[in-house]
Amino acid sequence: MKELIITSKVTIAPYTELCEEEKKLIDLAKNASKGAYAPYSQFKVGSAVLLENGEIITGNNQENIAYPSGMCAERVALFYANAKFPDIKIKTIAIAACFDGEYTERISPCGSCRQVLQEAENRYKSPIRVLLYGRNEMYIVESAKDFLPLNFSF
Repeated sequence: MKELIITSKVTIAPYTELCEEEKKLIDLAKNASKGAYAPYSQFKVGSAVLLENGEIITGNNQENIAYPSGMCAERVALFYANAKFPDIKIKTIAIAACFDGEYTERISPCGSCRQVLQEAENRYKSPIRVLLYGRNEMYIVESAKDFLPLNFSF
């Protein structure tokens, strides 16, 4: 029998230590969360995706009373980016959430969003940097693979 040890690297930094480009993405993700449609959970998530050509696409979660029909902020932004700019690599995604009008500590992408991020990395053969906003500090992950090391692929 063999053992496989899987590790992930996460950098922790305050907002003030981010570069201007990263601060802009975080701010856009926070702003996008305000427009989320979350009448059932009141948990509003926003995302901002930076493409290699400098374009920034934002998204927010869209709930539906038939819960499986909703969509997470990350997938809204990623799918729109892929539809509008199908040949442009995704460099970075920032994610922020608020509940009852207050921004939360870091949240991590759900399993479906992790798989979609991984698919985008595979598609463009390039890592996607992930910025997770928190009131006190950011988590920075250099590749979506760190969230889903045993991703579905063939």
